[in-house]
Amino acid sequence: MKNIFKPEVTDEVIGRINSLKPDSQPLWGKMSVAQMLAHCCVMYEMVYEDKHKKPNALMRFILKTFVKDAVVNEKPYKQNGQTAPAFIIKEDKDFNTEKQRLIGYINRTQQLGGEHFDNKEYHSFGSLTRTEWNNMFYKHLDHHLRQFGV
Repeated sequence: MKNIFKPEVTDEVIGRINSLKPDSQPLWGKMSVAQMLAHCCVMYEMVYEDKHKKPNALMRFILKTFVKDAVVNEKPYKQNGQTAPAFIIKEDKDFNTEKQRLIGYINRTQQLGGEHFDNKEYHSFGSLTRTEWNNMFYKHLDHHLRQFGV
């Protein structure tokens, strides 16, 4: 899996984001391109902002036991997979605003580097290795950029 903490990978991902247009259409799924960008920001909001409620102890146990591996391993996500409630974006979003937010989060993550994330706690899964963080960040972005053909 590509390493999102490397500048050249970050640049590639941002290039793909920059090739999106406000009227880009998904190859699968129901989200608009602006909703997809907002959806991708949610993971970063959980890292950098106190915006989303943390799951209770029972839910965290369930997520760590049954969901974590599928999110942090190197196997690509399937099309039209199940989405956690916090990641569901129903309202319309502004394409340029969401695009700039996402690029800002990606750049911040790359600048902090893998060392910063090694054994850092994630909102839903507890402590993750830098490899698990990388897989989660990169795989999610790649999945949705492929969803929009970039």
